[in-house]
Amino acid sequence: MQAVALKTSLLLYIDDGTVMAQSKSLHENRETLKDAHAVLLHLFVAIGLVLEHSKTEYFIFNRSHSDYSPPIDLGYTPYTGDNLLKPNLYWRYLGFYFDCKLLFHEHVCYYSTKALSLVKAMKMLGSSTRGLPPKEKRLLYCSCVLPIATYKYHLWYYEGAQCKKALSLLKTMQRKAGLWITGAFSTSPMGGIEALAGLIPVHLHRQKMAGHANFRAATLSDTHPCAISQMSEAFKRKVKGTVMEIDRHLPELTESFEPVASEARPGARLMDRFPDQVIFDNCGSLLEQDALEACECDLFTILRNVRLSDDTVYCSVDASLPDNV
Repeated sequence: MQAVALKTSLLLYIDDGTVMAQSKSLHENRETLKDAHAVLLHLFVAIGLVLEHSKTEYFIFNRSHSDYSPPIDLGYTPYTGDNLLKPNLYWRYLGFYFDCKLLFHEHVCYYSTKALSLVKAMKMLGSSTRGLPPKEKRLLYCSCVLPIATYKYHLWYYEGAQCKKALSLLKTMQRKAGLWITGAFSTSPMGGIEALAGLIPVHLHRQKMAGHANFRAATLSDTHPCAISQMSEAFKRKVKGTVMEIDRHLPELTESFEPVASEARPGARLMDRFPDQVIFDNCGSLLEQDALEACECDLFTILRNVRLSDDTVYCSVDASLPDNV
């Protein structure tokens, strides 16, 4: 009840919690959070619990041009010996790094640096006389480094976002990777390195990933918490970011998806409805040439017999599939 009276929101999970206050004045926010902290401290002490004051953090999201965020005077001296709770410059939450203006420079800097460190560590792979070939280096970069560098890029990359600085950090990381893959000189042009290494430029790679992610939203059900259909028109006009980008690009999708299709339910699948009409012909793993040729002859026979039937559908998934199929 006290949290409601103080116009704050309280989230508790296991041994951690978050108190959120929103207003148009930094002074009002500070006083509200100070009062909410005092109420929580009183309640926790009353039920026999202890607050770890040394782990208490204070963070402000500020849209103004001023970066000054005054500390909160808690009015008492906890374990740290200081009653002033100073705001953090960055807030780490579930692997995301938030800054005061939600520019996510710290987030991109952290993960691009982590990816760059991984690229430098990969130089140790192989001996001093014989290392990895460029093809395997590119495979390692695309499968191990890029997912780290692009972790939660939706936070900062969307239409209209000011992400030039973030992209420059990722371009620096990819340049180092391209030099490692190709073995080129450090003065080589970026475009040539990416072309020789077979790497997509950073901004084009983000556009491709963002486009795929926008269309994947079509597979969500209407009751999904992030579904745009649950938003009012007035709320949509206030929202900027990836959510509204998805709303603009979903009409471009020509295919329709059903999150809970009737054909995918147990009992309605193909194998459930027609178990005696589906046949699998498995030739096995044959290594010798004579046995492989015999398997291909059997495959030709199977395909020839199937083509004679007008009411049969055949699917072949095998490396020895004839070229004329």
